[in-house]
Formats: sequence, structure tokens, C-alpha cells
Amino acid sequence: MESEPFEREKHVTFLEMMYRLLPHQYQTQEINRLTLAYFVVSGLDLLRALHRIDKDAVADWVLSLQARPSDSDQVNNGQFYGFYGSRSSQFSPQDDNNGASSSGISNLASTYCALAILKIIGYDLSSIDSESLLKSMRNLQQPDGSFMPIHTGAETDLRFVYCAAAICHMLGNWSGMDKERAKEYIINCQSYDGGFGLTPGAESHGGAIYCGITSLRLMGFLEEDVLSKNVSSSIVNVPLLLVWCLQRQAADGGFQGRPNKPSDTCYAFWIVSVLKILGGHKLIDQKALRGFLITCQSQYGGFSKFPGDLPDLYHSYYGFTAFSLLEEPGLNPLCVELGMTDLAAIGI
Repeated sequence: MESEPFEREKHVTFLEMMYRLLPHQYQTQEINRLTLAYFVVSGLDLLRALHRIDKDAVADWVLSLQARPSDSDQVNNGQFYGFYGSRSSQFSPQDDNNGASSSGISNLASTYCALAILKIIGYDLSSIDSESLLKSMRNLQQPDGSFMPIHTGAETDLRFVYCAAAICHMLGNWSGMDKERAKEYIINCQSYDGGFGLTPGAESHGGAIYCGITSLRLMGFLEEDVLSKNVSSSIVNVPLLLVWCLQRQAADGGFQGRPNKPSDTCYAFWIVSVLKILGGHKLIDQKALRGFLITCQSQYGGFSKFPGDLPDLYHSYYGFTAFSLLEEPGLNPLCVELGMTDLAAIGI
């Protein structure tokens, strides 16, 4: 029995709809509008349909969300001058009783998404104010090497180490972080079972592993395809990590983010991306994975988290990336380290 097809045109239509007008269910995600835009723009690029959007209009909108110091003396005032997550995030901050700002704060995740969008549409990143961005980002790094996403009152974990590494890599300037301290933090996040937790000592998690391994790769501390080389010289325990990742493919063909959890569309990206960096992605059951992903494909375009659920932008995007990793015809190849197409990553 022949497998059901990957409905490329329906997926393009799904993303075009999201580009024009987000459904009301996304109202609670208003502050993350830049992230949602990243899923749309990068998704269309993966589907070879980037021509369906107005690149100049997208660039103007993204650039309008950059936080800027009023003068050069403010760069080291503790604020982070990256990108706001949405227009509403730019509202004048209202101080709480402690004098801390509750809004009007740019953050690392939105900054990563902003730069990724600009890179995907071919905008010259040397044209943005990277000096104040990188100088102020350095203030977000903690003594243990981790990063906070904003300048005050936030958690620190591997997600924001990845954002910082990707930002520096895309800008071609590593002055925004201390790579050695970040490396030590990442190494400390590897658990006894081979996986990585979001923080040292935390439970191993597929998303945390992606953030840790891709950060090390972007920073130049981890070779590509280490399985074909002398893995004993690696700074992480590669054999144990490989086993952990391969064990996450469940009986239904999909990937789970943690042991004893159901398969979820997005982990086909998070975990298979790590396997590709390590050189072990050919060891998975690719036919079974494709079969699981197809059960999450909506008849109207897009992908859901679980079979039978409604599609959403997040899982749709990572469904597209998973099919790119499976070398689906009609899709652009993926640069797993930056979460965009290879062509966008190298600036073509």
C-alpha cells in the first residue's frame, strides 16, 4: 500500500493564510508575533514558496521592532537592545512597585527570530545596529555561562544559550557572549543517561538536547558527523547521547521528547536534527517516521501535535522541517543548526 502524499500546496496555502491573518486562537500569543512570523516565513522558504510574500514589507516590519538605545552611553545600562516580540511589547513600560518594568522589554528569543527572518528573506544583516545588540546581550550572560532572555527577573536555561549562539553566528560576531563559559554550562547539562536537561541536573529532554548540541556546533566546539571520527575526544558523551536519541523513536514511528511520553510531531525535528549533526540520522526508521507524520497532516494543510488534532503553526513548521530532514521531494534542504534552509544559512 502506497503511503499518503505530502500535501505541499495545501501547506503553502495554510501558511499564506497565517501570513495574511492569524486566527483568533492566537490572541494569547500576541507577544510572540515575531516567533509566529518566523514559522510562516521559514516554512514558506522550506516549501519553496518564499515568493508568495512581500519581502520588503516583512523586512520593514521586523526592523521596526528593534529596540535602540537613545544614545551610546545607554548600551551598558543593563537593558537588552535586541528585538521586541510584537508591536504591543513596544508600549512604554509601566513600573511596578519595585521599579521593575513589566513591558517594553526586548528578548533573546524574539531577537533570534527577527534575525532569522531577515536572513531568510535576504536582508543584509550588516545594515542593522549589531553593536548595541551584542554589547547589551553580553550583560544577559550569567556567571555560570547561561543566559537570561531579558535583562531582569527571568529564568536561565539552554534555550537562551542557543539563541545567543545563533545570534552571534548569524551576525558573524562573537563579542556578544563568552563562548568558553557557555560551553561549560552546556557540558554540565548532560545527564547520566546521555541526554541534556534544560539546566544542570534537570531531566533529559529532546528540546534541551537540540539547544545544547547545536550551540556547541555553532560555537565550533563540536565537529560534524562525530560518529565517523574519534568520538572519545568529544567534549560530550556521544555514544550515550546517540542511544538516548535513538530510543526516543516510539512504536508508532514518531519521536517522543522524553521517555514514556507520546510521540509528538515537533520532536521529529528536535531529535533527528541532533542525530544528523552526530551522523546517526540514517539509523532511524525513516519510513515509520514518515508514516507517523502523515497521520498528523491536516487535510486542510498544516500539521498537528498528535494524530487527529487540529493543526497549529508551531507543529506545522516542525512538520515541514521533519519532512525536509527526510528529504521529501519539493522541499529545500534544512540547516538544522540555525533552523532555516541551507540556502538562507549561507546567504543565497
